[in-house]
Amino acid sequence: MYVSNKVRDLPPYLFSRFQKKKEELIAKGVDVIDLGIGAPDLPTPKFIIEKFCEEVQQPANHRYSPYDGTKEFREAVAYFYFNHYGVKLDPDTEILALIGSKEGIANFIQAAINPGDSVIIPDPGYPVYQTAVHLAGGKCTYLPLDSQNGYLPMFEKLSRQEKEDAKLLFLNYPSNPTAATVELKTFMEAITFGVKNKIAIAHDAAYDLITFDEYKAPSILQVPNAKEVAVEFGSLSKSFNMTGWRIGYVVGNRDLIKALHTYKSNIDTSQFLPIQKAAAHALRSDLTEVKQHSLVFKERMERMYQGLIEAGFIVEQPKGSIFIWPKIPVGYTSAEFAEKLLEEAGIIVTPGSAFGPSGEGYIRISLSVELVRIDEVIIRLKEFMNKGVKRS
Repeated sequence: MYVSNKVRDLPPYLFSRFQKKKEELIAKGVDVIDLGIGAPDLPTPKFIIEKFCEEVQQPANHRYSPYDGTKEFREAVAYFYFNHYGVKLDPDTEILALIGSKEGIANFIQAAINPGDSVIIPDPGYPVYQTAVHLAGGKCTYLPLDSQNGYLPMFEKLSRQEKEDAKLLFLNYPSNPTAATVELKTFMEAITFGVKNKIAIAHDAAYDLITFDEYKAPSILQVPNAKEVAVEFGSLSKSFNMTGWRIGYVVGNRDLIKALHTYKSNIDTSQFLPIQKAAAHALRSDLTEVKQHSLVFKERMERMYQGLIEAGFIVEQPKGSIFIWPKIPVGYTSAEFAEKLLEEAGIIVTPGSAFGPSGEGYIRISLSVELVRIDEVIIRLKEFMNKGVKRS
């Protein structure tokens, strides 16, 4: 009787069952390798930590932050966007500091829609989109993403009614969970779609700097007139290995950012000032350490990809992100396969069904372990598959 309906009716957290089994297996002495967590294991660069230590010594930095974040941080975001994407942003009206992009996305939906409004979300996609829409009293419309089409948005599959009802569309590239990437053309099509149908667009660019070889992830704001309908969420969690620092930003359409600013000013007072100042220092860097970290993930990805192929999986080689998205053998649901993999091989992966209906038939593997552990995963996977598990 003391719990709200919207909290009571939240969908169950599928992964919690695997965490419980992980603890049980560890207690029995099993060496469990956790490839379920979507967070980099690499350390935060030393120059960022040193800047934080410097700023935390200043008494003035222990006061409240401005609600929209410090001018220093917002100007650093503008500097990053101009130097990396060639996009000009007004630090005062087109940038807002966030306590991590997850928080920003959830609160943005509260600020952008009314109860009953429809939000188009990618399927498969980051579960927070669906959860946040639910908490805001909205309705989700799935935008199915197909492996045969490279997981690109297929707006033509939306019905006329679905387009008329939608107020907001979410995109996410490089993608969590599929690791799919796009070229600027895809964002051009998305902006055209949004303008034509009067639908706001939010692009989640959490993995924008984790890319491999010559591929460079574009920003949706590189599209001419994108600011008419679009915002983009960014995070330092993945690119600078700052997950626990909880710092991110949203940029783009000033009306949408103002709405989020108003909403957030009533529920939080932005992030700790020394964290914002350290993050600003990171964004103004030459990104050398970010590129070095991407090379680490590239090496892990190539090792895991080759091992999966040798074990008999069907899988695409990613151009970015910290994930790999293999198709599972026939005869299992993704949850059943993930559970069997944990029980018999001591490997934790995330069932594709956790990311929406179209995620069924896949598992998400995180690359957040060292090469020596990836080699061990490959050995176990081959043994597991050779025991008689049906192949795709």
